[in-house]
Amino acid sequence: MDAVGPGEADQRVPLVRITGLTKTLTGQETARTVLAGVDLTLHRGDSVAVLGRSGSGKSTLLSLIGLFDRPDGGEYLLDGQDVTRVPERRAAALRSAAFGFVFQRFFLLKHLTAVQNVSMALVNGQGWLPRRKRRAKAMAALELMGIAHLAGHRPPRLSGGEQQRVAIARALVREPRVLLADEPTGALDTETGNLVIEALRSATDRGCGLILVTHDHDHAAKMNRVTHLVDGVLT
Repeated sequence: MDAVGPGEADQRVPLVRITGLTKTLTGQETARTVLAGVDLTLHRGDSVAVLGRSGSGKSTLLSLIGLFDRPDGGEYLLDGQDVTRVPERRAAALRSAAFGFVFQRFFLLKHLTAVQNVSMALVNGQGWLPRRKRRAKAMAALELMGIAHLAGHRPPRLSGGEQQRVAIARALVREPRVLLADEPTGALDTETGNLVIEALRSATDRGCGLILVTHDHDHAAKMNRVTHLVDGVLT
């Protein structure tokens, strides 16, 4: 079954509904259960912070939600459709169509300008777009982040906060339904981190759902809901 498009989705159906999700990490001397029955619901325009100590499984949870990995047990519904164990080809298509990703590292291509970095997100997964339209959409995304004036700058000429806002623009340019942010302010000072969190939070005003993994309680408090991952369970 094909994914429901953003304009077709039933507004009453959660973007993300996870029930009893479990995950055990293997490959070491002893297997380690990091998720022991996680429940989480995310609606359009909603924002959720996930707090937890290092190694508690926060990044593993985001990896499962973003379909980079599959759970051992439980159920995962995306826009009401069961994606718990979709094959990789289907997962790749959904990652491109439904998700935007922001990480602590910016992963910008240093030889490309800011607008070119953002435009690259439109090369795959959005059908074929002429270069002029890709650039126009990229410029609009940079404008939303307040850095359109830096469109022609390459990453080495940008501050850490500016690079992160380019990365957010790149995540938003495809108009994702779900935005996943994994410690996006970890490498930034407090003031710059606050600006980045506000930029992420503003995405929910346009109907995007946001899940923020963070160690920062002040940043978490700016989300609609704050959860804690403890002993493999969200509380």
